[in-house]
Amino acid sequence: MARGFTIPPIKDGAWRMSVLYGLTLAGTGVSLPYIGPWLKAHGLSGAEIGIVLGAPMFGRLVTSPLLAVWADSFRLRRTPIAILAVVGALAYAALGLTQGFGAWFVAWFVGATAIGMIAPLSDVLTIRRGRREGFSFGPARGVGSLTHVVGNVGMGLILVSNSVDSILVWVVAAALLTSLAAAFVAPPEPVRDDGPARRSERFKGLGALVADPMFMLAIASVGLINSTHAFYYAFASIAWAAQGIPKGVIGLLWASGVGAEIVFLWFLQPWARRQGPWRLIVFSAIAGLVRWTAFAFAPPLWVIWPLQLLHALTFTASYVGGLQLVERLSPPDNQSAAQTLSSALSGGLLIGAATVASGPLWDHYGAAGYLSMTAMSAVGLVGAFRLKRMMGARAIPTG
Repeated sequence: MARGFTIPPIKDGAWRMSVLYGLTLAGTGVSLPYIGPWLKAHGLSGAEIGIVLGAPMFGRLVTSPLLAVWADSFRLRRTPIAILAVVGALAYAALGLTQGFGAWFVAWFVGATAIGMIAPLSDVLTIRRGRREGFSFGPARGVGSLTHVVGNVGMGLILVSNSVDSILVWVVAAALLTSLAAAFVAPPEPVRDDGPARRSERFKGLGALVADPMFMLAIASVGLINSTHAFYYAFASIAWAAQGIPKGVIGLLWASGVGAEIVFLWFLQPWARRQGPWRLIVFSAIAGLVRWTAFAFAPPLWVIWPLQLLHALTFTASYVGGLQLVERLSPPDNQSAAQTLSSALSGGLLIGAATVASGPLWDHYGAAGYLSMTAMSAVGLVGAFRLKRMMGARAIPTG
């Protein structure tokens, strides 16, 4: 290296986490929508694909808490993220090196489980580091939302003229780069200032969270509201196509929803902080009542556009509010377990069950199946008001 030339160190924790989120979600932006077509192209039936893709979702209720306890055994929060990304890369590579339903089931279960844990662990790291350095969670996570779209669109363009195996090349490369970013770019935030707790203490902390009715009500309410997107993710494109909306416009509709999410994360964080986590959850539930009820009646395109912008509330507000709420209701030493429990419930069990139920609902009722998501929003809203009373009884602020 020439005299006097040095690479300036990255001091801003927000920038460091933006890199980590960007690489992680660039990978999931391809793995989530495209692994199904990869499995289909290699001979699996629709039922077999459903089993392969659904197993990690349901498994998260067990795997996520166990991995959270394991993650808290390290000195730094970034270390388990780096390890999980390597495991995910190896498992995704195994998809291309093996044959048959059984081998692909195991490879996808391991890979999706490992990569799926990175987001909640990164969220904890970002929240804790943000408090130390004074930066907001939203912009860093917003970079991930942007790269998620880039991955989705980019792979679509690649597949026009390339083999479906390009999907595996992308997701393996993204996972390896995520591991490098976790190991060398992510801030060295300690799990505990006094060193990791003993295993018995970590399991005791996990048990205390599960036994706390207020905490469990909080993550169940947030999980129900987040899981109302199951029918939307599964059948919105089909419903819009049935209305005669062109494919190109359908793509723009999806992009507008993610665009609203990015705007919320980048520009509305001061407003979100003023509202506090409980109000964000309530706003999300109310927006869900409006959005899903309207979709149930197959509205015209000019109505769909503003409904898509409500994604900023139905998804992003509940996501951000849920993170803040879980942080507020859990001890600092148990926050990895707390966030992963919340993620396992909303991103695993509840949305998995809602996704399974969405198929028969669509077959029997078409777009009117959205009303089941309206009902879930209503139950989540009732839970939120019950939660407010419980928090008040413990003198925990809701704002």
